Amino acid sequence: MASAAGPLKRWLELKSLYDLDHRFRLMDGFAGYRQLLTPSMPAIEDLADGQAAVELMRLMNDGLAELVSRHPDRFPAFAAALSLHDVDAAVAEVARAETLGAAGFQLCTHMRGIPLDDPRFHPVFAEIAKRRLAIWLHPIRGPAPDYPTETKSRYEIWWCFGWPYDSSVAMARLVFSGLFDRHPDLKIITHHMGAMIPYFEGRIVQGWGLEMGARTPPADAALLPGPLQRRPEDYFKMFFADTALSGAVGATRCGLDYFGADKVVFASDFPFDAEGGSYLVRETIKALDALELPSTVRHKIDSGNVSALIRRG
Repeated sequence: MASAAGPLKRWLELKSLYDLDHRFRLMDGFAGYRQLLTPSMPAIEDLADGQAAVELMRLMNDGLAELVSRHPDRFPAFAAALSLHDVDAAVAEVARAETLGAAGFQLCTHMRGIPLDDPRFHPVFAEIAKRRLAIWLHPIRGPAPDYPTETKSRYEIWWCFGWPYDSSVAMARLVFSGLFDRHPDLKIITHHMGAMIPYFEGRIVQGWGLEMGARTPPADAALLPGPLQRRPEDYFKMFFADTALSGAVGATRCGLDYFGADKVVFASDFPFDAEGGSYLVRETIKALDALELPSTVRHKIDSGNVSALIRRG
């Protein structure tokens, strides 16, 4: 698919993605470091259609399960892939991947432009929630234009700012669609520390908590959410967040303050840096060290919280 050409260019050059010996050497540079495996980008939906997408999904999950089985000391668990082209096949794969040992599933923030709150995807969320498995939410925006007068995003803005925006939009759509009212115990781990949400807490409380609808004319009332059981800001704090912020100390502190010590898990975006992953792991650890957190909090972030998710706590 043309939309996957850019990601594929970079992904194929990352040795850590396909050379286990190289990956293990990098991992050995950090004491006690293990990895919960997740599917790499591009998304399966951007690589194939129909039965080919179903077969790629199953192939990915078989491979991840095999890696965890062969190297449990390195990879304690994995999040499985799903292709949302075929919802029935995706629901069936939730059950099959659970038998393989999947701790949850990675979902992208949209499926070829179709938002995750589209009713056709409700059965997938329901099946994951029923089995008390987790969701890892990953942005997927490509170089779509930043201005309507242009055809593509310049300067890789689509990646630097577009990915956090993509995640934030998906989170808002899931919140206002009533997902957490239907599945209040569903665990969703958001990439890049909840993206824009922690920084814009005040706008969420004001604009969506106190003034929802104030900017929408009566003719567009259908664009507003239906009744919800909680305040919007309460739902956003139901998400989990990972520490993949490229080592930004202030942003890490902001996200931790927002989500709380029980909702933050260690992640670094390994291996997507010029060193094949070492830079991101090192800088993420340095950012957490700079916060001088109590040992009990640091343990939760480093391993305790994700261990509870794996155990379906």
